[in-house]
Amino acid sequence: MQKPNYGIDAPTVLRNLAIGAIGCYLLALFVARGFLGPAIGFSFAAGMMLWSSLAGKFRARDALLDAIPWRGDERVLDVGCGHGLLLIGAAKRLTTGRATGIDIWQDVDQAGNSAGATRHNAELEGVSVEIRDGDARAIPFDDAAFDVVVSSLALHNIYDAAEREQALREIARVTKPGGHIAIIDIRHAYAPVFERLGFTVAKKWTTLLFATPTRTIVMRKA
Repeated sequence: MQKPNYGIDAPTVLRNLAIGAIGCYLLALFVARGFLGPAIGFSFAAGMMLWSSLAGKFRARDALLDAIPWRGDERVLDVGCGHGLLLIGAAKRLTTGRATGIDIWQDVDQAGNSAGATRHNAELEGVSVEIRDGDARAIPFDDAAFDVVVSSLALHNIYDAAEREQALREIARVTKPGGHIAIIDIRHAYAPVFERLGFTVAKKWTTLLFATPTRTIVMRKA
């Protein structure tokens, strides 16, 4: 049977790490043994990146979704849904609820990223989801439209700090009072922004995913 494909994350970074490892091994072999240390470092980072795409992110998804108090009737939004890892995982926890994913479908962030690939994964997983084009900085839904908003390894790709904060404000805007947001991401801490917007931290933790400290946060809107 065909299996769902949730993509290789940051394929360009993985490729560059692999090239760096091979280059340093060759330099260590033919030029100087001092290049062996960097070669091992590049290899470790590349291995962590690949493991995270093939296994680690599934564990991170399950831990995040387990931290949300589900009823089954929630309306869920996945911001930057990619191949649907969180979107489909959330849909499996619903009975009468509905899960929707939005993305701008950048290949540089995830190999083979497309709405069609996400729909195909949902079909293989046996769930019904809604998939739309949409930018986190201008989420195309009304205020307080969702009980749960999730996002995984997408928001850090908004490099401008003001635009990234705008995305967080959009997430807060479309979350219902009493609803939850749950985010996995690298580089940035989002709790201070959400706390200013009236959220309280329910749970948060840090893991080493994709060879870098990765923060997971679950918050509740007052």
